Amino acid sequence: MGKDRKFVAYRKLERPYTRKSKYRRYMYVRGNPHRKIQRFVMGNKARTFTHSVKLVSRTDLQIRHSALEAARMAANRRVETLAGRPNYYMRFHVFPHHVLRENALASGAGADRLSTGMKKSFGKPVGVAAQVRKGKVIVEIGVDKKHIAVAKGALELVKNKFPNSYYIMVDEVPTSTDLPAETFKKIA
Repeated sequence: MGKDRKFVAYRKLERPYTRKSKYRRYMYVRGNPHRKIQRFVMGNKARTFTHSVKLVSRTDLQIRHSALEAARMAANRRVETLAGRPNYYMRFHVFPHHVLRENALASGAGADRLSTGMKKSFGKPVGVAAQVRKGKVIVEIGVDKKHIAVAKGALELVKNKFPNSYYIMVDEVPTSTDLPAETFKKIA
């Protein structure tokens, strides 16, 4: 298997010509590439935490599935070792739907027999990416107040795995006792 093309070729958002149909002649992309990202929710799912630390995108972009998996592994390892498994909840809010295509051209001796140039340039699927808009939350980590610094450190690792720029936002999650009584409706 060859080396991946630099992601600068796929970073900008494009119209997704990734139509799937039960009829083969109406499908634009033949085949669906394997996604590397394994899990989107990790940690203690049963408990609610007091604070939510989020990674938010500053620009519109695409993030390749291999970058999402690398970020997931790094952040999960950091939070799990420093805070402990029952003390966090991590969720990825983006999913790689968009199929990336590449019009492979051969170079070197004998390349004139292999490539067709731009005659049939739709391309073959080489991977998948998540399309992210400006202001979209990419990763959210729920922790208690004493582990906020650990969650911020994990999201700094995630920022280094992704292209473009992001910012980290810390929210306090309101509990049911903090809300006024009139917000709850009586069911009669």
